[in-house]
Amino acid sequence: MSANPRPRVLLLIPHLGGGGAEQVAAQLARRLSRRRYEVHLGLITQAAVEPASLPPWVAVHTLGARRVRVAAVPLLRLVWRIKPDIILSGMAHLNFLVLLLRPLFGSKTLLLVRQNGTASSALAFGDLPGYTRLAYQLLYRHADRVICQTQAMAADLAQTTGISERRMVVLPNPVDVAGIRAAMPEKSNTFTCGPWPYAGPHLLAVGRLAPVKGFDLLLQALAKVREHLPTAMLTILGTGPEEAALKALAVSLGLREAVRFAGHVDHPPAYFAGATLFVLSSRHEGLPNALLEAAAAGLPLVALPASKGLVDLLQCQPGVWLAPEVSANALATSLLAALAVLHPDQRFAHPFVEQFSLNLAVPAYEELIDASLRERQL
Repeated sequence: MSANPRPRVLLLIPHLGGGGAEQVAAQLARRLSRRRYEVHLGLITQAAVEPASLPPWVAVHTLGARRVRVAAVPLLRLVWRIKPDIILSGMAHLNFLVLLLRPLFGSKTLLLVRQNGTASSALAFGDLPGYTRLAYQLLYRHADRVICQTQAMAADLAQTTGISERRMVVLPNPVDVAGIRAAMPEKSNTFTCGPWPYAGPHLLAVGRLAPVKGFDLLLQALAKVREHLPTAMLTILGTGPEEAALKALAVSLGLREAVRFAGHVDHPPAYFAGATLFVLSSRHEGLPNALLEAAAAGLPLVALPASKGLVDLLQCQPGVWLAPEVSANALATSLLAALAVLHPDQRFAHPFVEQFSLNLAVPAYEELIDASLRERQL
């Protein structure tokens, strides 16, 4: 243990904002017990932070590196300076760097890495560099614990890397379920983020504009849906490398007036109130926070079977329409099935989301931190 009476916990992510991994780290930084831990947050590619974005007791370190892969020197300097008892790294490519540097951190620093996707699917899809499989196999075995979001993800990672599942732990993503529910109005008869020329139904999707998120499938599905429901509209929140291609596809499908690309949004739940349903069109996915947040708000959910963990969570749940395969036709069929029975502003309890609430998820992370520290003392 460090001389400090509270163990130092260093959370590492590339930057604040963006996807689910960043949201998880931000929630942990805000919610880990300030009485029990000295909490530090390292932002690898970010140069500045708005003062109000995190509590004052969180020590924020902005390294300002151009890319994660060239951040070795500033990251080492940070670790040597603050001497953390535990480092928790939150994304695969950052995990690789941290694990590669581990021999230089010092023997007393424990390393937990969080896996934020299904490794085999990402490798098969081809959206990762060719060295990634070898990096998983050589580096992940040097982590003290590997955190997975679902049991299916842990089993997949064990098979992909050869690491024993005993070194893995399944923890729920921390989601502000209560806060999202409290912010939802009782009724909303218009899509509040318009203006729109038609009354809807209004579909909402959230994610990086990249091939893995399947927004091309969603646009093709929307074109089929509008053959039956000509006033159906879609809003997509997010930015990414496929933005120009997706906008061109929307035009070619005759969807110029039916699709709104809203860009990056700091708080996607602000869009929930006026949406008819939330749609997940990913080709492969771990367990996306955007879907969990939509479930917390009670939105009907339509999803492609992007991972076994996702299917295990959603199948046979009221208010969920899970497509049988990853395709535009299957997504269109599921969307039409949902829209055929939903009435305006219909919402669902989605009890499956309770396990991700902050009052359960954050203590689970604290228990892992404490257990890891106890093991170090043995």
